[in-house]
Amino acid sequence: MKFYVIADENTVTGFNLVGLEGEAVESPEGAREALAKAFESSDKGIIIITERIADSIRDEIEDFTFGHAFPLIIEVPDREGPVEGRVSIRELVNTAVGIKI
Repeated sequence: MKFYVIADENTVTGFNLVGLEGEAVESPEGAREALAKAFESSDKGIIIITERIADSIRDEIEDFTFGHAFPLIIEVPDREGPVEGRVSIRELVNTAVGIKI
């Protein structure tokens, strides 16, 4: 099972440095194409996509998320930081394990 990153160029480069492959996109159309490419590959187990790019193709993300169990799609902040109003991964994990800060 492999990870696949769909993000801006700087974010993809950062993930490439730790051995993850991915595709840099600059538009919703590019994001849709990269997502379709990732879904076609049976070895992709986790797709990491930045929140801003995911927001630009929200319908496709939700259609897949609610219609399939695999691969897992994880949305992460980009270098500009988290999207306002979104719950962070840390907060989700803390809530899941019952930790309140």
